[in-house]
Amino acid sequence: MSLNIVLFGATGMVGSRIAAEAVERGHRVTAISRSGDSPVAGVTAAAADLTDLERTAEVIAGHDVVASAVAPPRDGSDPRAPFLRVNETLVAGARRAGVGRLVVVGGAGSLEVAPGHALADQPGFPDAFLGEALAHRDVLAFLRTVEDLDWTYISPAAEIAPGERTGDFRIGGDRLMADADGNSRISAEDYAIAFVDEVERDGHARSRMSVAY
Repeated sequence: MSLNIVLFGATGMVGSRIAAEAVERGHRVTAISRSGDSPVAGVTAAAADLTDLERTAEVIAGHDVVASAVAPPRDGSDPRAPFLRVNETLVAGARRAGVGRLVVVGGAGSLEVAPGHALADQPGFPDAFLGEALAHRDVLAFLRTVEDLDWTYISPAAEIAPGERTGDFRIGGDRLMADADGNSRISAEDYAIAFVDEVERDGHARSRMSVAY
């Protein structure tokens, strides 16, 4: 069944691949970014800013699913509060527009390396990525308080980068997954497959799932 998907953060590294994957499967995608640029052929592009609730609700209205690949700001400031606010606006916009399904690109820092011990809390976690990791974790904590939307938060492996589209990966939950050599990684292309799979199947309602090789 073809879905009508509104995708925020559509021009980013992950968002553009989600857009391409969804279009390839025959879904209708409205690609939202601050610039209004089209990330791939076959989408309807529109401009919106997640600081504007009225505009957010306007672009969400009429869709089946809200997808978000929005990333925390990387301007040197603390990203936690601003990133939480835009995600709160996203949820409020979905409510106002009457769209009950939300699928979010999450972070890996909140994944557990042992019960009760998150990756971002481990000694040696890179300072350059700590603010972003904590910002993503705040959003997951917020979503876990949302009971009136059917949301899914999808964490990638510790390393996600452009690569091959293989279709060969594992799906997990709250635990960080690694391969036989101890590497936790996923290509953005394979992450996009898992993301659109979840959009289609709705197999992890009100929960976090993870993707890794």
